[in-house]
Amino acid sequence: MAGPLRGVRVLELSGIGPAPFAGMYLSDLGAEVLRVGRVGGNSNPLASKSGPLERGKRSININLKSDKGTEIILKLVEESDVLLEGFRPGVAENMGIGPEICLAANPNLIYARMTGWGQEGPLSQAAGHDINYIGLAGPLAHIGRKEQAPSVPLNLVGDFGGGSMFVISGILAALLAVKNGSSGQVVDAAMVDGAAYLASPLFAAHASGFWTNQRGNNLLDSGAPFYDVYETKCGNYVAVGAIEPQFYEQLLNGLQLDREELPTQNDRDHWEETKQKFATIFLTKTREEWSTIFDGTDACVTPVLNMGESPLHMHAEKRRAFFETGGVLQPRPAPRFSKTPSLPSEESEDLGASTDRTLGQLGFSEQEISIFRDDGIVS
Repeated sequence: MAGPLRGVRVLELSGIGPAPFAGMYLSDLGAEVLRVGRVGGNSNPLASKSGPLERGKRSININLKSDKGTEIILKLVEESDVLLEGFRPGVAENMGIGPEICLAANPNLIYARMTGWGQEGPLSQAAGHDINYIGLAGPLAHIGRKEQAPSVPLNLVGDFGGGSMFVISGILAALLAVKNGSSGQVVDAAMVDGAAYLASPLFAAHASGFWTNQRGNNLLDSGAPFYDVYETKCGNYVAVGAIEPQFYEQLLNGLQLDREELPTQNDRDHWEETKQKFATIFLTKTREEWSTIFDGTDACVTPVLNMGESPLHMHAEKRRAFFETGGVLQPRPAPRFSKTPSLPSEESEDLGASTDRTLGQLGFSEQEISIFRDDGIVS
């Protein structure tokens, strides 16, 4: 495969959500990713031949609770640059494939651990999901409208933003350190840590008094009339982000409002009044009509598109922002590279399809592989 990570070998121990996403992204960037699934079961309900999270990966199924399965994993570790796992703390150690053993087998290995709460702390063994991590980390309390409960922002902030993207950046930084002469190391990526880190600017704004604890009263949380979503005549919505004065001026022009007849832009005491005026005007035209009015301006007004509409927008089409893999339309990997462009695979492999080939590359004979199957070591 092409891409800046060509030549990097990743061993991904099957999991759900953030870890498979990280493996998919590394594969999209050109790494050779081998997914290790379970024998007789699948821990990832989204994993399938047509599952986008499995695209570009080779797949082998190993019984990780068997001694022979552990032996196979350690042989794979010797030939890998990265091991990616998303178990609860201590599970990999109990299987005999924890960091200490794996780094002894391969001192240059990057052992990347993806968890919700981290490897230590009073919650390290507790169950949790995105909503729990971002709730404890701080962001959830500040997402929502005035006098309403916090809004659930899908599972993007904790799982994929605070989790996947930080384990990926940790892996890339650790690989660079190895290239510069360092030995391998453990990357401890906790979603609760990443979610809090993503909110670093807001923590600073809160400390300064610029950001309050009251939802829907701040600049970027729907408090400001010039940074919100508005319903249109057709029942669809437009997004407004006219923060800068010159952009706000163009917003008012498009709405046919006289600036002199309105409170000043940052007069928080009158934000609600201005917002109601904006809302009334936006209801007079359809989303498409407003898109036409603001097209070519810097008013920062755009249509709110759903996932069925977004790939069809002219900007997405011009940038070829989506592609089809396994019959599923998916966003192309970001960012884009000028000299080492990433070419994501348009196909996914059947789970376990590379079992025999991988074992053969490790030096096991056909007879040994057959015995492994009969004994439930691999499938």
